[in-house]
Amino acid sequence: MKLITYKRGETICTGVVRDDGILRIDDWLAAQPVSPQTRAASLVSGAAPAGTGVLRLLQGGSALMQALARHVAQESGGAPRDALDAVTLYAPLPNPGKIIGIGRNYGDHAKETGSGPFEKPRIFAKLSSTVSAPNGVVACPPDVQKMDFEGELAVVIGSRARNVDQAHALGHVAGYTILDDLSARELQFDISPPQTTFAKSKDGFTPIGPWIVTSDEIPDPQALELTTWVNDEQVQHASTGDMIFPVAALIAYISRTLTLEPGDMIATGTPAGVGAFRKPPRYLAAGDRIRIAISKIGTLEHQIG
Repeated sequence: MKLITYKRGETICTGVVRDDGILRIDDWLAAQPVSPQTRAASLVSGAAPAGTGVLRLLQGGSALMQALARHVAQESGGAPRDALDAVTLYAPLPNPGKIIGIGRNYGDHAKETGSGPFEKPRIFAKLSSTVSAPNGVVACPPDVQKMDFEGELAVVIGSRARNVDQAHALGHVAGYTILDDLSARELQFDISPPQTTFAKSKDGFTPIGPWIVTSDEIPDPQALELTTWVNDEQVQHASTGDMIFPVAALIAYISRTLTLEPGDMIATGTPAGVGAFRKPPRYLAAGDRIRIAISKIGTLEHQIG
């Protein structure tokens, strides 16, 4: 299934993309329970479960995702539908909990930075306030002269993961989407101490979309092809099989320190070809168009303003 968040008129909707349009699921979703795991966590933290949207679906756990698949298969035309080309897409998960970034997770990218592969994943944060929609315009802040692109596979967590082993890690994944890890390189490389989280957390610096493809449609996240274009020039091309630390290893590693919760995301790293390490460097400017395609998922597009 392809899960989306979109605007129809003045209404924010949650839907599943089908050949005959978007099946709206808001009314169906409102009647469904959250998972016992989510409810228990809510009672500990005091944070109420989400009331609507894709996060509400994720908090229902695998049982609710399976129920949605049955609902979509059985729905023969009675539920409201919208045309995909007649709506405005938001990021499919506009309100992720944590966005955990992985640095230099492709061998060729590590090589182009002048360093060898890390022995353990390099972790940083992208704040959730940075999320922006597909097909939109991301403003380059006036104090940023070295804005850079990083096409990435993003993992969407669907059930709480704490101290999980690698063999069972993919069972905690709800689905996958595409993410551009936009970065202000002067904050990352040119100051002391380096401020990687600041560099990657400017407003709008995390375009995501166009949808989340559920994990049943992508049994092997290491068998995908990723390509990035800037103004129709191909600048990145790799297989996700080239990751130094595959998705299952990342989940297992992160979960030993942090509890991954439904709605958290992992940005799994970018291949070689980013602007900062080109000769000469190729930074983004107003009017540039970025397109990132990942097989079995689709294409994320946005522009720089």
